[in-house]
Amino acid sequence: MELSVVIPVYNEEDNIAPLNAVLHEALKDLEHEIVFVDDGSEDSTVQRILDLQNEHAKLVVFARNFGQTSAISAGIGEAAGRYIVTLDGDLQNDPADIPRMLEKLKSEKLDVVVGRRLRRQDGMFLRKIPSKIANWLIRWSTGVHVNDYGCTLKLFRREIAKNLDLYGELHRFIPILSRMHGAKIAEIDVRHHSRRFGSSKYGLGRTLRVLSDLLLMLFFMKYRQKPMHLFGSIGIAMFLLGGLIEFFLLIEKLQGNDIGGRPLFYVGILLLIMSVQFITTGFLSELIMRTYFESQNKKPYAIARRYHGTREVISD
Repeated sequence: MELSVVIPVYNEEDNIAPLNAVLHEALKDLEHEIVFVDDGSEDSTVQRILDLQNEHAKLVVFARNFGQTSAISAGIGEAAGRYIVTLDGDLQNDPADIPRMLEKLKSEKLDVVVGRRLRRQDGMFLRKIPSKIANWLIRWSTGVHVNDYGCTLKLFRREIAKNLDLYGELHRFIPILSRMHGAKIAEIDVRHHSRRFGSSKYGLGRTLRVLSDLLLMLFFMKYRQKPMHLFGSIGIAMFLLGGLIEFFLLIEKLQGNDIGGRPLFYVGILLLIMSVQFITTGFLSELIMRTYFESQNKKPYAIARRYHGTREVISD
């Protein structure tokens, strides 16, 4: 199978038939499959997909709404193609861009191609401006220079997609997760259309969630395999500062000064207690990290290529 198209859908009943038609036209020259993942729709989305009777289509139906990240993860898990593309089910992404993305990925020997929405057809104040701010903040803090993190249209090599470990709401950080696996990433301009049917599932309420997930991604990038370096460093710094404060107050006490009522005394005690908590958290995080890798036979590294003699060995 050359290509798998993963499409998460939620209450998109009117978009299914036209989406299937444009997909068929765009991918007619490619050996492909379409993996629909219904994220707990409350309308007739599932029945509309079944009515397509599309021999290229698979359908995964969630028991309830679990969110877009879980839907993308489930779709990738079902995908059988050498290349996997994710696509919104609202017809705002254009499937006609997929062959261009595939050609770019192959010709430039990339691992991931990310869509960059050209002339985005969304509201200025509720969608575009918050998105631009979020994209800048993510680029600045992570060093992964992707201009449009919010574009669902992305193309991956199979081995990258299958190892993304998506959960929570991390789908918007897929380029960062890919880079953590050593992926070579590039962007390409893609078309973006106004929504024809249904309503958007996004709003300003996701802004705080994006910031929370960004902190998590920064932790993953720097400390996932060495959490003690973060918690231990903070704990040692607090211990030294608290110890210095208490030593200073001890000198004061030996000189006959009263220190029991001074706020600095309690600050020093608090710092010492917190230092023990941070160091202990570091130990526990190290144990959890090692359990995560060893229990699932995961490796803390990614192999780009293997060779037997001068012959490159291709593996899944």
